[in-house]
Amino acid sequence: MCRVFAMQDPASYACETRAVRLHGHTTSIRLEAEFWAVLEEIAGREGLTLSRFLCTLHDEVLQQQGDVPNFASMLRVTCALYLRDPAAHAAALAGRRMRKIDAVVA
Repeated sequence: MCRVFAMQDPASYACETRAVRLHGHTTSIRLEAEFWAVLEEIAGREGLTLSRFLCTLHDEVLQQQGDVPNFASMLRVTCALYLRDPAAHAAALAGRRMRKIDAVVA
């Protein structure tokens, strides 16, 4: 029944801790390797380094919610949302790029 899940490479769910700088402070984030891979994919599609993407995401959550109580969990859910509907991310990205072009032309 779950063969496709049970046969995955254990390296994909091995935990990795990475140091990230947010607002001038270095913090450690511990995620499974596959989540890091998805975050790198999202960052690449955004045209950002992983570090810059994480900082931008953190800043946007702070602006909208005032606090980021569990950033690592929020990153996991970010990956799940992205994987659930990559077309929505692509459409949002295209919309932001068009607004930038319109702003430059105007």
